[in-house]
Amino acid sequence: MDRGGAVVLTAFVGGLIALQAPINSMLGKATGSFQAAFISFAIGTVVLAVIAAVAKGGFGAMGEATSLSWYYLSGGVLGAAYVTTVLVTVRELGAGPVVAATIAGQLSASVVLDQFGLLGLPKDPITVSKVVGVVLLAAGVYLVVRD
Repeated sequence: MDRGGAVVLTAFVGGLIALQAPINSMLGKATGSFQAAFISFAIGTVVLAVIAAVAKGGFGAMGEATSLSWYYLSGGVLGAAYVTTVLVTVRELGAGPVVAATIAGQLSASVVLDQFGLLGLPKDPITVSKVVGVVLLAAGVYLVVRD
């Protein structure tokens, strides 16, 4: 996949994330916050199990995960923290502010990860333009969140 296609696909799926918070919030109102997060992850786990089973290699290479450091296995915990948090905060903030704050947090953390080449990423130094981008995104979050 070329870079343009990757950007379009990521933006499309990012748009779907805007649906996730209100969907899970309504589920949380009906079942409870932690119960809704569990249901969401259980359904996602079933879907991913089917995809992994039919994908090239099936479940064969999954045993290789045991050779990784513990922090490379923490993605599910991070996802659970995100899903549980936003299904509660979307009730107060709304979908737009939750997504805006999420993206700002992701970008801010990502430029630090890139700066230091953490988690196996190539080093990509923080530049003035990246700082300006983060500041503008923070301003955008403020404008979206304020009443």
